[in-house]
Amino acid sequence: MENGSRQVVVSALQFACTDDVPTNLATAERLVRAAHAKGANIILIQELFEGYYFCQAQREDFFKRAKPYKDHPTIKRMQELAKELSVVLPVSFFEEANNAHFNSITIIDADGTDLGLYRKSHIPDGPGYQEKFYFNPGDTGFKVFQTKFAKIGVAICWDQWFPEAARCMALQGAEILFYPTAIGSEPQDEGLDSREHWQRVMQGHAGANVVPLVASNRIGKENIETEHGKSEITFYGNSFIAGPTGEIVAAANDKDEAVLIAQFDLDKIKSKRSSWGVFRDRRPDLYKVLLTFDGSKSSP
Repeated sequence: MENGSRQVVVSALQFACTDDVPTNLATAERLVRAAHAKGANIILIQELFEGYYFCQAQREDFFKRAKPYKDHPTIKRMQELAKELSVVLPVSFFEEANNAHFNSITIIDADGTDLGLYRKSHIPDGPGYQEKFYFNPGDTGFKVFQTKFAKIGVAICWDQWFPEAARCMALQGAEILFYPTAIGSEPQDEGLDSREHWQRVMQGHAGANVVPLVASNRIGKENIETEHGKSEITFYGNSFIAGPTGEIVAAANDKDEAVLIAQFDLDKIKSKRSSWGVFRDRRPDLYKVLLTFDGSKSSP
């Protein structure tokens, strides 16, 4: 607290993954320490950072990558690191839950406490991003987590394309939104580059909800042997941090490892959010159409 303000420093990490878990954990830890050295309080690591983005292929053997939430070795290691550095760490992992599997993230508070789990709600299914083969739709609903430094909302990759997800978290009091990501080229269309679209959509979430937003994406070229031969995705990085009007305050490029840092005054942003009126003037009674698939105003 400084003069009645709450200052928080957030960070987005960006790096290329190998397909070796210990190597990726060492890289993540090195960059977390680098972010901490720059003053970061809440540090976002990219989606499914333990290995390659395996969803390029539909392979039974890749289910062996999933582990139960309880006693997960990566989560335990990150709990120790968070406690040592007094930082908050959202940790993405491939979760096995009996016969179900989820693309999940747990939030580790600055004292190493596990604050709970979010399971990815929107599951994509397209060339190179065949997540429906591996992941059940998340059943946690959109959540916020009260950490030492801020109340945060955390969703995962494809969730970031849905304004409803961002608004649900903001309505529950999220002061900052975090989106760990794995996105890059489209194997079926070399000319399709979604990076600017991807970024602008999330800038809109920040501006519409008057909250900062942090997005972390991987870089590098990954080749996966699929049932139809090799598939290759070049992940385009461009991790960024947006301010509460959607302005970009820190950004990485598409090739280099990065540790992005930005500082925000949460009390100042709260006052701006209240005075701007977007939550005062909402009309939930008119939004029932959002509960339909086809826009019908009444059920059949």
